[in-house]
Amino acid sequence: MDLSVQDLEAAINFWRSQRPARGNEFALSPEVNVLARIYALMIFHRTPNLPADKLDARARQLLQTWREADNQAKNPCPHLKTRSAPAVN
Repeated sequence: MDLSVQDLEAAINFWRSQRPARGNEFALSPEVNVLARIYALMIFHRTPNLPADKLDARARQLLQTWREADNQAKNPCPHLKTRSAPAVN
């Protein structure tokens, strides 16, 4: 699976909300730093997509956590199915 710049931006924003910058220098969290480095290289090299297998294990794990959280937000109760209304004759 390829990683797009847009997906990477969303993952960075997710991790920024989970682990905001801290201290007087507003240092990035380790999670954001890992993803920001990939983002910077993609922008510098004008790479719109990057194969996920080119990422290190830490970056893949951070992206997997973001994807799971994103899926959960889009479908908060997957075990609950909506019941259709009975047919009216």
